[in-house]
Amino acid sequence: MAHHPAQGGPPIGTPPRPRHLLVMSAVVVAMLLAALDSLILGTAMPTIVAELGGLEHLSWVASAYMLATAASTPVWGKLGDMYGRKAVFLTSIGIFLAGSVVAGMAQSMGQLIGFRVLQGLGGGGLMVGALALIGELITPAERGKFQAMASTVMGAAMVGGPLAGGFLTDHLGWRWCFYLNVPLGLAAFLAIAMGLHLPKKRSQAPLDYLGAALLTAVITALVLITTWGGTRYDWTSPAVIGLAVVAVAGTAAFLTVERRAAAPILPLDIFRSANFSWANIVAFLFGFVMVAAMTFLPIYQQTVQGASATSAGILMLPLLLAMVGVNTLAGRLIAERGDFKLYAVTGGALLVVGAFLLSLMDTTTSRLTTGVYMAVFGAGLGLLMQVTLSVAMESVEMRNIGVASSTVTLSRTIGGSFGVSLAGIVFADRVNDAAPSSGAAGGEGHTQLSAESLAALPEQVRAAYEQAVADGTHAAFLIAAALAAAAFIGAWFIKARPRPADRPGEARPAVGAPR
Repeated sequence: MAHHPAQGGPPIGTPPRPRHLLVMSAVVVAMLLAALDSLILGTAMPTIVAELGGLEHLSWVASAYMLATAASTPVWGKLGDMYGRKAVFLTSIGIFLAGSVVAGMAQSMGQLIGFRVLQGLGGGGLMVGALALIGELITPAERGKFQAMASTVMGAAMVGGPLAGGFLTDHLGWRWCFYLNVPLGLAAFLAIAMGLHLPKKRSQAPLDYLGAALLTAVITALVLITTWGGTRYDWTSPAVIGLAVVAVAGTAAFLTVERRAAAPILPLDIFRSANFSWANIVAFLFGFVMVAAMTFLPIYQQTVQGASATSAGILMLPLLLAMVGVNTLAGRLIAERGDFKLYAVTGGALLVVGAFLLSLMDTTTSRLTTGVYMAVFGAGLGLLMQVTLSVAMESVEMRNIGVASSTVTLSRTIGGSFGVSLAGIVFADRVNDAAPSSGAAGGEGHTQLSAESLAALPEQVRAAYEQAVADGTHAAFLIAAALAAAAFIGAWFIKARPRPADRPGEARPAVGAPR
């Protein structure tokens, strides 16, 4: 697999020059937009509901975006492989910005949800397009640094997103949570349009429309199962069972179509690489654990430890700093040594230990102790995030690198969707069983009490409710620890094959593929 010289620029795969640094900075900004979108909106939702109404449809503001993003991710990856990454990436940015503008102009909850779908269709191409560009432009020896930058951006978004959302809502209005995307997105669009020069590419094979439609149907069914199951509908309800049938039948049909397609949306032969397959399994599992933790830790900190919404975001710093720091270090070490297995197994072990430690938290656990537990957990996340992405991108040929990055991203997204749903059901059941059944803490709404409303409760009721939330958190993290243990076992199957030095013009073998 030879590297091709880029028109008007250095050969693809050479170390970054100033122009490439500018382009990569723009790529990272695009990733920031993708990571920030849902996080920045969370603190604005009460104000949006107060203005637009439609409280019963509130959850769909987030679900519509997540669903569109998940469904479009593999399609964007394949389009980039077939028709060139620059044009496809710019198109995804343009759709995302158009969706942001019209979402900011929404006059009803129905309009907002519809415009969030448009925004999510573009958002699905931001992360996968950015990762594919990093894979194509940067050598493996330098790639870890830029992947670490991507993780730093995600960490910053997790901390700064809710804070920025609150600030914008309070001072400029909730619509600026969407309008903020426009100047940042335009800057990234222009930098990439003018600074990035890649060989023109156009596949002669027809796009796999049937495969794309079937994969979209399967992803949609899976996300809806995790969104509705146990909440809007019982797990044994016709709606959930029907979605499960769609997912199973759609998967069978998709596999049949992909085996016959001239240019499959998801080439099944990439799964012949054991490393690629195991990287996706581990990504699914740690996505489950990561999103569950990001959901329930703030609830525990606000309810049991009495943190405000703002300070709860700050209290997440030990986890996020450990994740980003270890991810950055791991990127360099993997680039230098290429021993994927060592870092995958170490990351899995840290994730198990961290999740188990977090399951030990109760009403007496101090913020300092919680911070130490989160740092261990975050270190495991940082290692596995770096390893799974590196293994996936190093296990395929350059022509499939977009598909590789989109597949591992999708695996993590679907895992996170299941994590929030299943751990959330266990958490809510434990809280509903243990929380007081009368007074302000009673009823179905008591999992939503803030630190301020808890302070107004009678001491005995408040103590009982805090214990209930601690019990729910314990149960959620025990499930996370079990899934982390499965990720640890999966990490042992990732092959430890050091990558040869990457030199321009020299093909590199697919890691994890048969020699």
